[in-house]
Amino acid sequence: MKVENDLGRDKVSSLVLRIAIPSMLAQFVSVFYSIVDRIFVGNIPEVGTTALAGVGVCGPALTLIGAFAFWVGIGGTPLMGITMGEGKQERASRIVANCFVMLCAMAVAVGGIFILLREPLLHLFGASDITYAYAEPYFRIYVSGSIFALLSTGMNQFIIAQGYAKTGMCSVILGAVMNIALDPLFIFVFHMGVRGAAMATIISQACSAVFVIHFLLRKAQVSLTFGSYSLELMRKILKMGLTPFAIVGLDSVVIIAMNGLLQYYGGAEGDALVSCNTIVQSFMLVVTMPMSGISGGTQGILSYNFGARRADRVLAAQKYILALCMGYGAIMFVLARVAGPAFTTLFTFDPDMKIQACRGIRIVTLAVVPMAIQYAMVDGFTALGQVQISLPLSLGRKLVYFLSMVILPQFFGASTIFFSEAIADIIGPAACVYMFLTKNKKILQKRANTRSALV
Repeated sequence: MKVENDLGRDKVSSLVLRIAIPSMLAQFVSVFYSIVDRIFVGNIPEVGTTALAGVGVCGPALTLIGAFAFWVGIGGTPLMGITMGEGKQERASRIVANCFVMLCAMAVAVGGIFILLREPLLHLFGASDITYAYAEPYFRIYVSGSIFALLSTGMNQFIIAQGYAKTGMCSVILGAVMNIALDPLFIFVFHMGVRGAAMATIISQACSAVFVIHFLLRKAQVSLTFGSYSLELMRKILKMGLTPFAIVGLDSVVIIAMNGLLQYYGGAEGDALVSCNTIVQSFMLVVTMPMSGISGGTQGILSYNFGARRADRVLAAQKYILALCMGYGAIMFVLARVAGPAFTTLFTFDPDMKIQACRGIRIVTLAVVPMAIQYAMVDGFTALGQVQISLPLSLGRKLVYFLSMVILPQFFGASTIFFSEAIADIIGPAACVYMFLTKNKKILQKRANTRSALV
């Protein structure tokens, strides 16, 4: 199949746009894919608000499952890209094969553990005795099909990283369209409630997974093969992917802790605050997932040219990626203040809930433009194989977020927890800028002066 984008020769500005825009749009669709269950569940007659809180407490756990897909997917793609840049096609194919096996193994292990421990986990995630009745069936059904989530998300990274950005977008759109069509059918027509929402999701993810695997087997430049498995190579993949895993995984931990703190400090209003947070975090998905589509989807450009020792192309791509991320952040800052009421209406018609959720959305997006800097730079360092830099930067931001979340409600009340996002999005990016200015050119110069392979 003809390569969509030549990572080593196409004009850098055009290349970034042609890969970033489809990747961003794919994540836009993926966001809707992620929150459409919540939208339909929130509109179930009579029990919608309570059911929304139940599904909401599942959200961080399901995101944590997705973190394993990014651990392997984004851990393997920089190695594949660097290897492609070095002209080692067969070794690149071995990386894809090892990642496929790792994703299958993780799906079985993680899914089994989560199902066995679902009751204590859901209560830990913020489910009350009332909302547990809605959280448990949704969680159990979704986790049973987690292999489709891991394969569709994790292996799709290898499509995008080879320059097939439009194909990667199509795989996400396929799943989203299926989910949007099946949700109302299962929830309202078949009267399956939250069970129907979970069932629709795993069927949709299965369709995406089949599409992705078929493309990698038959049409990709670096195809999916079987065999040549290596524990040493798997170790390198896991090391490389530790940063995106930490980012997504700790996001889940933070939201789990947030739901628990909202329950604790919210008292009688705890369930309502968890429902509010479900809406707020759904909006943050609209911010962060497309932004990660830009910064993560373009990693292949950086990795390939880093492997090929083209520092000039790496620097040019970094500039355009940063500009796109910041531009998107600025747009979302404005939309959070203009379109907040319309967004909350998708989930609830309760006027008090809408007011509370709109306020939360405006607070968590106060520093969304600086946050864009963090996304571009952390993913950029990861693409260059510099996990020793990207991981501490990610962990540092999460630490600030968590400490703020614990301290603020003790003095100012439960709702001030939402300010934790803005605080972390100021301090974290400041550290990223410092590291980029002091380390980036040295990394590129060192690569240009060495002739040894990285993988």
